[in-house]
Amino acid sequence: MDNLPEPSSEKFRAYRLKLLDQLETSTQGERHRAQYELELMRNSHFVKVGGLLHHYYDSSPENPRGTVLLIHGWDCWWMWWHRIIRELNAAGYRTVAYDMKGHGWSENDPQNRYHIADFARDLDELIRMIGLKELHIAAFSFGPFVALDYVNNYPNSVRSMVFFNFGYLPNNEFISKAAPATLNFVFNIMMRKLTWWLPAYMFARLVLSRNSVMMHDIKVGFESLGFCASEAIEQTTAQITDMHTTTILPEMVRSVNLPIHFVAGDGDVIMTPDNTRKLQEMAASGTFECVPDCGHLITLELPQTAAEIVLRHISSNS
Repeated sequence: MDNLPEPSSEKFRAYRLKLLDQLETSTQGERHRAQYELELMRNSHFVKVGGLLHHYYDSSPENPRGTVLLIHGWDCWWMWWHRIIRELNAAGYRTVAYDMKGHGWSENDPQNRYHIADFARDLDELIRMIGLKELHIAAFSFGPFVALDYVNNYPNSVRSMVFFNFGYLPNNEFISKAAPATLNFVFNIMMRKLTWWLPAYMFARLVLSRNSVMMHDIKVGFESLGFCASEAIEQTTAQITDMHTTTILPEMVRSVNLPIHFVAGDGDVIMTPDNTRKLQEMAASGTFECVPDCGHLITLELPQTAAEIVLRHISSNS
């Protein structure tokens, strides 16, 4: 367990030390979880992008059939994909899942540049730095904003994209002013003060999820809160609820000539299937799928279903 990537972020090193401590002091279940995550860390890498260390997880079988880039959502990190990664690797695909700056194990930005355009610029540099070509993208929640900005503004070899729990939300001047304050209070003030996972899980189970989630994935979701910079939550919340973003989103989608598969959860009260369908109908080459008995957190609720959807879309666009 001594093979640390060089360089690595302080957040990565601190988390690794916590896992090593759990191997010695925790319950059997927690020790198994710690052992599993320490093994995952063997595939962690760091690259300097935009002057900041960015973490990415890169795993692949021998002679991969293709590459899938996984983009996490708002207030999330790469680990939300860990079960999907396992399925995609087993099907013969290389996967690269990274942490946006201010999230997960990537460094926080001391200049607090957390807008969609900043994330897309970082993504372009990351892809060039590690030499990804002919890739497919799967993105969740906020991630599609970054993917759309990237493919519209940078030279790329993206073959197809799958967007989970992403759509066209109605907006007006009142919503654009009230929503950021509400979301910041819930996620940036109230939730971040929690020191126990249970209240966070109860909130997610009542509001965001339609399925019970494994204990490991509950803790994966809970860790997101501590890793994410509060400024990143504040800025991205303001931007995605801004009237300008609502206005330009249709054009961002219409400008993409790639096949985009829009996936909704039929029980998603945040991004309803109707809102997802609206955006799909704007796409030049868009398809739509509604997953039964699923809320807003498909990557944790139904990871095998999510992986199967990605694989089906890739196979039809390879």
